[in-house]
Amino acid sequence: MKKLTLATIALYLGILSVFAQPLKQNDSAYKKRKLSFEEANLISSYYQQDGNNSSITGGIGTEKLTDLSTQFSIKLTKVDRKWRKHTFDLEMGIDHYTSASSDRIDLKANSSASYNDTRFYPSANWSMENEKKGTTVGAGGSLSVEFDYVSVGGQFNASKKTKDKSGEWGVKVFTYLDNLKMILPVELRSGPFIPRGTQYPWTDRNTFGTSLSYTQIVNTKLQLALLADVIFQQGFLGLPFHRVYFSDNSVHMENLPTTRWKIPVSLRFSYFASDHLILRGYYRYYQDDWDLSAHTLSIEPVIKPTAFFSISPFYRLYVQQATKYFAPYQVHTAANRFYTSNFDLSSFTSHFFGSGMRLATPGGVLGWSKLSALELRYGHYTRTNNLVSDVISLNLTLR
Repeated sequence: MKKLTLATIALYLGILSVFAQPLKQNDSAYKKRKLSFEEANLISSYYQQDGNNSSITGGIGTEKLTDLSTQFSIKLTKVDRKWRKHTFDLEMGIDHYTSASSDRIDLKANSSASYNDTRFYPSANWSMENEKKGTTVGAGGSLSVEFDYVSVGGQFNASKKTKDKSGEWGVKVFTYLDNLKMILPVELRSGPFIPRGTQYPWTDRNTFGTSLSYTQIVNTKLQLALLADVIFQQGFLGLPFHRVYFSDNSVHMENLPTTRWKIPVSLRFSYFASDHLILRGYYRYYQDDWDLSAHTLSIEPVIKPTAFFSISPFYRLYVQQATKYFAPYQVHTAANRFYTSNFDLSSFTSHFFGSGMRLATPGGVLGWSKLSALELRYGHYTRTNNLVSDVISLNLTLR
C-alpha cells in the first residue's frame, strides 16, 4: 500500500495553488469565475477490534481485526457566468486490514490470502449552487475495489431553500451495483463453487435508495434536521464464507432472502447554548422487512474554551432487536428456510464513547500557514455480546 506523506501533499497543494491563481487582468468578474482551490483534507485512522462470535466459524471464535485507513480529499470551486457556484470534491481512500477470523475460511490453513486485504475507494462529486434562487443540484460517482468485492456507486441530489432562507428541502437518489466473489468455506466447495485455479464465480448485489431531508433554523440558537430513507437491496445479501452450524452439527453456507427493504428515520439538532458551548444530538429509528429494528441515540457537546480550540466528548447508545433469521451456533435446524449466525444481525446493546479535540488558528496550526485545522478523535466501542473495539483518527485540513 502506498503511503501519502505530508511533504508530498504540501508539494501537490503548492502546484494546485499555482494553477488556482487568477490571471492578471483588470476584469475582476473574470477573477471570480476562475477555478480555484478551496481546501484539502487528509484523514488517517487506526481501528482494532476483538470478540468471540465470528460468523465465519458459525458464531463462535475470534473476531480479532485491525484496519489502517487513509483518505485524501480535495475541493475545488468555480463561479460560472450566471454566478452559480460549482463545487468539485475528489477523494481517494485506501484501507488495509488484517483479520484473524477471515483466515478461518480454510480451517486447516495456518495463514491464507484472506488474512489481509487492501481496499481502494476513489470518488468524485459535483454540485452547483444558485444562491439567488436558493437551489443546489449535484451528482457523484464512487468505486470500491478489494480482493473479493467490487462496488460502483452513483448519486443525484437536489435541494431548495424556503422563501425566508431559514429552511431547506433536500432529496437524493443513489445506487450501488456490487459484484461479490463467491468464496465459500473450504469444506463446502463443490460443483460451480470449486475455483478454477484462483478464479471463483461472482454474483451480484444491488442497492437502490432515496433520501429525503428538511433542515430548519428555528432561531439564533437552535437548528433541526429531519431525515428519512427508503432503501431496497436485491441479490446475494449474505456473505458466502459465513458458516452456519445446525443442531445436528452439519455445516452450511449462510442463507438469507434475496431482497430487503430498509426504512430509517432520524432527527438531528444543534443548540448554540453560548459562545463556548454547542450541544449536538441525534436520534434514529430503523426498521426493515427482515424484522430487524434498532434505536440510536447520541449526544455530543462541543466545548470551546477559546475561539480557536474545542473539545467534544461524545456518547452513542444503540439498541437492536434481532432479525428473525438469526440464531447462534448449533441452534438452526433443517426446518429453517433462511438462516444466519452473524451476530451483527442479533439482538444487542452497544455503547460508543470518546472525545475529540480541534485546533484551528487564523495564522495556521503548528507554525504551518497552510494547515488551517487539526482534529484528533478517539472512541471506544462495547457490545453486550462481548465485541470491543477502539478507533483513533487524525484529520488535517489544508487551505
